Amino acid sequence: MNINKIAILDNKPRPFIQKHHVKDMKQVIPEVEVIYADDARELMAKTTDADVLLTFPYVEGIADFCKKTPSLKWIHGVVSGVDGFMKPEIQDRNIRITSTKGIHGMPIADHVLAYIFSFLRAFPHFNEYKRSKVWGDAAYSLCDETYNKTVGIIGLGNIGLYLAMKCKLLDFRVVGLKRNPIESEWVDKCYINAQIEEFLGECDFVIAIVPLTSETQNMIGERELRMMKNSAFLINIARGGVIDENALIRALQNKVIAGAGLDVFVQEPLSQSSPLWDMPNVILTPHSAAQSPFYNDRANEVFLENLRRYYRDQKLLFEVDKNRGW
Repeated sequence: MNINKIAILDNKPRPFIQKHHVKDMKQVIPEVEVIYADDARELMAKTTDADVLLTFPYVEGIADFCKKTPSLKWIHGVVSGVDGFMKPEIQDRNIRITSTKGIHGMPIADHVLAYIFSFLRAFPHFNEYKRSKVWGDAAYSLCDETYNKTVGIIGLGNIGLYLAMKCKLLDFRVVGLKRNPIESEWVDKCYINAQIEEFLGECDFVIAIVPLTSETQNMIGERELRMMKNSAFLINIARGGVIDENALIRALQNKVIAGAGLDVFVQEPLSQSSPLWDMPNVILTPHSAAQSPFYNDRANEVFLENLRRYYRDQKLLFEVDKNRGW
């Protein structure tokens, strides 16, 4: 299919698209024009006749750009989640949406394992002792190990299965929760969503790795938190809205669960007034689970492959069902 112009909206402090990435695009379609901006208004001033938009789902002004660009046929998100694109201005248009998948497993699995081992080895407590310059041998009794521990993964897509593999190789028991159950050598048992109480009840670590949709909004609330062991930890690297944040705060305050590792939040950046900042049983990271020095090049390879496919009128990778939201 004909592509004359690719618009790139990149508002990151370190530009996602580098010169060599643009060169790669021109190797696929030599005559294509690439328009770059770090602000939607700047992009609209430069072009309103782009065929393709390459961007992050949460950049402000995407919907406005789509409204003013009737030629737009395809949006590619440079991350896995696409809930930021699910707006009427985009959903109601004949615009195809694809996302970047298949590259997040390695860094996210490492990030999740960092949470898990930090909790197992009582690092949050030792860190508090370090800040106070106290020899923290009082926390020795809090140290634990992988023996007889179960990791439960909510969402067994590419990332979930990669995490399952790493956990299984580290001698964890691994269980999954999925709408449609699957079989995998890395998963000891896969529960369906209706079995969430049984699933949560056996997990020492519960990992949320699902897209944010109308079905997954607040899927872990007060009721579900009370289904967990009071010795269990909840880890969220999905989207903040997957967990009822206020219910989680109450559960942590009342020791319904042992702690939480949180990379995503309902509001980002997290408000300074949030009680989560001061909780000793909570590890916070700034939506960084997927960060890697290799991310940009890997993500651009996914876009380039889809660019080839689009140009040849072939099936696109990771195309979004706009009705389902993922």
